[in-house]
Amino acid sequence: MATIWLQIWAHLSASSLFWLSFTLVVYLIAASLYQRNNGNPLLLPVITAVMCIIGFLYATETPYDLYAERTWFLQFLIGPATVALAVPLYGQLSRLKRLFWPILVALVAGSATAILSAVAISRLLGASLQTQLSLAPKSATMPIAMEIAGLTGGLPSLTTVAVAITGIAAALIAGPLFKMLDVENPEVEGFALGLAGHAIGTARAFQANDTAGAFAALGMGLNGIATAVLIPLLLAVLALV
Repeated sequence: MATIWLQIWAHLSASSLFWLSFTLVVYLIAASLYQRNNGNPLLLPVITAVMCIIGFLYATETPYDLYAERTWFLQFLIGPATVALAVPLYGQLSRLKRLFWPILVALVAGSATAILSAVAISRLLGASLQTQLSLAPKSATMPIAMEIAGLTGGLPSLTTVAVAITGIAAALIAGPLFKMLDVENPEVEGFALGLAGHAIGTARAFQANDTAGAFAALGMGLNGIATAVLIPLLLAVLALV
């Protein structure tokens, strides 16, 4: 009997359909759990679903490389999904024009703070220059952050972890922080979530309303560009000090 189950598992583990279906089902269950608990931030689907998938991979001794290879289509969908964020953003075009200067100031201040705080804290804790460069782009969206880290001498693998933790932390902390600061403007909330929490923060903003989601998409996109510009400038300044 055990041999039969091993044969079945060997067949399933080699199937892309199995891993894609498994990932989708886990996420749907996590999303349902999140909704049934009135949006408890500790039950964010991105946290619970990832934990379940990691646990299953560990329990079945499945290498992550195999899982990534079998679920490549989900990675492919990141591109179209990112482009699709332009649709709700276009609906907020009139507001974007009206808020151009506040958005620009918030972008520069937020992006610079995200970079400098990561570098300063890691340096105070005795981290190497390579680690500092890996953590610097933590608030940018994953593809941009990994590329920046690779080009500046950081470790893209470490950057991946930092980006994920940053997004989850932003999604968890944002709600209580907005309440503490008495922030109720969806434009402000969305832009802050997208800038600080990239894709995870943007997903969290869309759960609030479309306006917050649109401004979160804007914040995520602009911060990716700003981070790519500011980190080389920071390195140039440090080289002169």
